[in-house]
Amino acid sequence: MGSKNEAVVRALLERQKKTYAAEAGITVRNAPAALYQMLVLSMLLSARIKADIAVASARALFDAGMRDARKMADATWQQRVDALGKGGYRRYDERTSTQLGRAAELVLDRYAGDLRRLREEADPKKALRDIPGIGPVGVDIFLREVQAVWPEFAPYVDRKAMEGAERLGLPTSAEKLAGLVKKSEVPRLTDGLVHAAIDKHLAQEVREAATV
Repeated sequence: MGSKNEAVVRALLERQKKTYAAEAGITVRNAPAALYQMLVLSMLLSARIKADIAVASARALFDAGMRDARKMADATWQQRVDALGKGGYRRYDERTSTQLGRAAELVLDRYAGDLRRLREEADPKKALRDIPGIGPVGVDIFLREVQAVWPEFAPYVDRKAMEGAERLGLPTSAEKLAGLVKKSEVPRLTDGLVHAAIDKHLAQEVREAATV
């Protein structure tokens, strides 16, 4: 059974070489700008919109210079709307622009723009939910992506990743899933599992490749 699971994981990782963070141009590090960018991406990915549009919109915001909380807060509402539109994020662009501004102000006021201070809260998950635009799904996405640099949350396998594991016939235990890869590969595995949950054709391709 172990070798079958390992074959499935290998097939998945061969097809999912980048995490959502990497696709958005974010190098995940325990540093203020990187963590803030991950927060922005988590907010965008948690909306009812296609993941590729959320990723493209995050990149557009960053390309427009909004790479940290101060620059996001200093941008005008219209500048944020324009960047979101450039990424294709049009359905929720006006509301999201407002949320991005409010979230940036909270991160500046409460954490001086540095989410490493949020990590030191008694309940970081609750602290994340206090940020405008970040609900339970956004918390899951954020912690799934940063678990490599915030190891106290690892292995972090959220509900959507578990759905992908179930679809691929893999264990639905975070510890067992993490045991199938190197520690450094857990974020990429969980992202791949999310892709498998969303894309049934990818899941079918992975299952077929693992049986060859």
